[in-house]
Amino acid sequence: MRAAIAQTAPVFLDRVATLSKAADAVQTAADQGAKLVCFGETLIPAYPLWLARTDGARFDAADQKELHALYLREAVSVESNDLAPLADAAAQHDTWIVVGIAERPVDRASHALFASCVTINPDGDIASVHRKLVPTYEERLAWAQGDAHGLTAHNLGPFTLGSLNCWENWMPLTRAALYAQGVNLHVAIWPGNVNNTQDITRFIARESRSYVLSASTIIRASDIPASVPHRDRIVTSEDEVLHNGGSAAANPDGTWLLEPQANTEDVFVFDLDPDFVRRERQNFDPAGHYARPELIRLQIDRRRITSADFTD
Repeated sequence: MRAAIAQTAPVFLDRVATLSKAADAVQTAADQGAKLVCFGETLIPAYPLWLARTDGARFDAADQKELHALYLREAVSVESNDLAPLADAAAQHDTWIVVGIAERPVDRASHALFASCVTINPDGDIASVHRKLVPTYEERLAWAQGDAHGLTAHNLGPFTLGSLNCWENWMPLTRAALYAQGVNLHVAIWPGNVNNTQDITRFIARESRSYVLSASTIIRASDIPASVPHRDRIVTSEDEVLHNGGSAAANPDGTWLLEPQANTEDVFVFDLDPDFVRRERQNFDPAGHYARPELIRLQIDRRRITSADFTD
């Protein structure tokens, strides 16, 4: 199977324009035969990088309220069919898509935000929405804690696909939940830094004996338009690279399929061989013949957590 990582920049805090740009990247990948296209964490409408650059933890601060209001306005409502351009691209090109969004869901009163990893199938249907379990550091000022409802695997023929957001990939039990479902193609989505992907991409591949695709975004000063509030505090110089990318891919033996790619906006395409997985599972299979479920088991609650349950 041929797969692709689209290391692209958002049209910063512009949902519609970023969706259009992502759909173009899907076409570029599909023209090269890709049947899976992956994008970075919260590509749509952007990663909230201003939090670390504008003293985002100040309570009741007018500038933070202004930026948050814009983020909410441009966030993705799956229920409102905001992802239609990507769903249409998936159906048109008969390809799977994994994409990171800032999700504003109806089941949490339409004002909470989640860093969510969305999987779209080749029919253009939303196959799963996985909300990041634990936002990291300043991310907690923008995103709520997710649940395990979207912690699911998908059948891609010769491969079983599972995906996690950013530092969830460091959580052993979360990875194990995917391994137990037969995942042998692991997609890790990231906001965009080589430091995030250079070690763990190969580590997960070695641990799981699976292909691992680390998809990242890239954000440069030129990607943040003058219309963004408080841009002069977010950007320190016009030639600055705020997120340098780092998209990468590893083989099931932990060798590089694609070394981390920095400071470039591109679509990277490569071929995956299911026999490579089978060869590496011969001596180690963490959820198979090297598991001891009669002694050690993992329990997962995949109910969607909502603010209220109503009985009428």
